Amino acid sequence: MELLECTLTVDDLDAFVADIGEIGDRHDVTIQAFDADYVADRAHLERAVELADRAIARGENVARDRAVEILLYAAGRRQIDRALEMGVDDGETHAVILVDDGSTGNEGVRDGSDGGSGTEQEVAARKSLEDLDAVTATESTLEGFDEETLCAFFDITDAEREVTDADLGDLVRERVALLEVEK
Repeated sequence: MELLECTLTVDDLDAFVADIGEIGDRHDVTIQAFDADYVADRAHLERAVELADRAIARGENVARDRAVEILLYAAGRRQIDRALEMGVDDGETHAVILVDDGSTGNEGVRDGSDGGSGTEQEVAARKSLEDLDAVTATESTLEGFDEETLCAFFDITDAEREVTDADLGDLVRERVALLEVEK
């Protein structure tokens, strides 16, 4: 899995989605863009990919498209409309774009640009994404997440946080895993 942390300036969301879809098709990878405010950390997205792939392998997926299934798991929701809140929209967004070829373990080259170990296909797709006009800056967007947004989106209460020593990332990943249980 490769991640492109960036600032996006999207003038036409449909055109942007078509562009990343074309890059995904060209490199035979799945691409999903997220508003970085809704992503706790890299492990959050890794877990979403793992659970989405497991659901697809078992024939238990809700979405026909792997990118949408990953979005559902990342959001911890079964309703596509509610999960889309976690995606990017028109205008400027601090984003993280996930690129994954579906291989288990992601054997291949270690590029190191995102701390990941992406395959050649994933690295090439990430580099193609960097060339999109909508990518106005590449910068760390997963550092210092927005606690208020994460707590509101994932329904994590102050009382819940007070009774556990788990950090917010752990609680978000728990919500992602609970989607599997709540089927």
